[in-house]
Amino acid sequence: MKLRLAGLRLTGPLSLYGGAFALAALMIDQASKLAVLHGVDFGDAGIVRILPVLDFVRAWNTGISYGLFSQGADGWWVLGGLKLAAAVLFWFWLARVDRRIEAAALGLLIGGALGNAIDRLAYGAVFDFVSLHAFGFYWYVFNLSDVAIVAGVGLLLYDSFLGGAAKLPS
Repeated sequence: MKLRLAGLRLTGPLSLYGGAFALAALMIDQASKLAVLHGVDFGDAGIVRILPVLDFVRAWNTGISYGLFSQGADGWWVLGGLKLAAAVLFWFWLARVDRRIEAAALGLLIGGALGNAIDRLAYGAVFDFVSLHAFGFYWYVFNLSDVAIVAGVGLLLYDSFLGGAAKLPS
């Protein structure tokens, strides 16, 4: 069954499949954030060592990746709105796909975008808490929505270069 709105297809053959990835990414992200926010005592330092290469830190990101284009507390709706718009556009794309890897990738992008948009709506900023480091190098602080987004982009790149999306005509 294909649903349409103003001529735009809202569902397709893999909408439920991709939607399951979106829902899983969103639920895992929000559950992890709530568990860390309310279950970890950061103390005065705001950091908890988990493993020699992993810390949990309390970081509020008012920008995009790496804190770029910070909007401050009053501009949360700008980036939150962009995340919601991206999720809607990815959903329209999902309604048109016929390959599972592409549907999974788009689901991860949708779930990740919605996870960070919910943070902006609820807190005015995105809660980031995972800090990876080794040999004095610290990666940026991130959350599981970011992991879903990176995985979704990685799957789309894989599909376009090595999968079924980039087949040349014979």
